[in-house]
Amino acid sequence: MSFLILASQSASRRAMLTAAGVAFDATFAGVDEDAAKAALVALSPRDLADALAELKATKVSARMPGHLVLGSDSLVALEDGTILDKPVDRDDAAAHLRRMSGTHHDLWSAAVIAENGRPVWRHVERARMHVRPLSDAFIETYLDTEWPAIAGCVGCYRIEGPGAQLFTKIDGSQFTVLGMPLLNVLDFLRTRGALPA
Repeated sequence: MSFLILASQSASRRAMLTAAGVAFDATFAGVDEDAAKAALVALSPRDLADALAELKATKVSARMPGHLVLGSDSLVALEDGTILDKPVDRDDAAAHLRRMSGTHHDLWSAAVIAENGRPVWRHVERARMHVRPLSDAFIETYLDTEWPAIAGCVGCYRIEGPGAQLFTKIDGSQFTVLGMPLLNVLDFLRTRGALPA
């Protein structure tokens, strides 16, 4: 078993760690995110992303002592503070895209590393996403190409693919947009000897 355990089945997060040359194993966190979000409804978007990342990390860490466990979570908060969950179906994805059209939103990505059931490190980053005005025709064409691949994506986009066409500007790290503040994670792993200094 590797030194680092990723408490996620996210293809994007696995790809980031693999591309960065990090040895890790991945496991399903087994967290009921809907129930957790309902219980944590009073938190700000930033703090909610952080709390969900911690919940994933500590849950897996409790059953895998002696390893560093990385939990991560991302969420989209609209200008009015509304948090968008992953779309439930294609019509819901279209509704999300129409709500985001011509506005900006904040994408919060949190990472928490736990050891022996307790958090030992955390970092939260924000990327501000500026969405261009989207026509209904564009939204339909976009979903013809991207649905159902984006069903598990908050914001209904994969920035590394056709989702790049949604934006006029992005303020923040592309790693954050992909779902994890990778550079900060790598820094911590180096301090723990999991990566060469």
